[in-house]
Amino acid sequence: MSTYRQRLTKIVAERGALCVGVDPHPGVLKTWGLDRSVAGLESCARGIVEAIGDQVAVFKPQSAFFECYGAAGIAVLERLLRDIEDAGALSILDVKRGDIGSTMDAYADAYLLPDAPLCCDAITVSPYLGFGSLQPAFDRALENDRGVYVLARTSNPEGGQVQLAFSDEGSVAQQIIDAATEANYAAHTRAIGLVVGGTHSALGCDVSEFNGSILVPGIGHQGGRMEDLPALFGSATDQVLPVVGRAIISASPRAPELRRKVAEFLGE
Repeated sequence: MSTYRQRLTKIVAERGALCVGVDPHPGVLKTWGLDRSVAGLESCARGIVEAIGDQVAVFKPQSAFFECYGAAGIAVLERLLRDIEDAGALSILDVKRGDIGSTMDAYADAYLLPDAPLCCDAITVSPYLGFGSLQPAFDRALENDRGVYVLARTSNPEGGQVQLAFSDEGSVAQQIIDAATEANYAAHTRAIGLVVGGTHSALGCDVSEFNGSILVPGIGHQGGRMEDLPALFGSATDQVLPVVGRAIISASPRAPELRRKVAEFLGE
């Protein structure tokens, strides 16, 4: 099996650098004319992939919107992940897990083992129990050719309170970026990526030396713009994977309109 980064590079070359967020929250369900129910959740989430699965390189389901329906919602998420795989796209499951010891081991097993019901191509993780606490996820990703995206400079304005806090070693965000860079070098791979929001006028950190994929949420509904990414990311722009959620999936439940919105964000 090829590595996560190899698969990502290949699919982006074929379909363009765009990740569509699958966030079937109540507002989206309403736009689609669906009830807030498991049936509505499934019709929306799987309908998105049915409509644009052959057009989009990567999908990012937000786990919370499935978890809130309990076991039935998780079952929908399992089916959605298989739909994404069948469409030839990659899946980044947005779970933002972060814990220590055996608990982090269990989270890693839940998402990064090939035979896990919720197995996906990559997950998001939180480093705020210490970067080293994420090692089980890194190990599992390397063992199984998966990816891990570490929160560094998130798209929400409140994030700067912690992420831009300074110590003698620089900002928290910069320390995370540097640690991820070193971890990729040490493992001789680029399985570890970063989450860096596209909503800021300036990042407040330096990603120019980073050697992995950069997942960039906040494009569209949150105010980030595709055209601003080169100014924000500079020499790292070719590593950027922009995430667009509601600006695409809220456009219409009709496949032609969804496909038109995807083409618009891809600049086609």
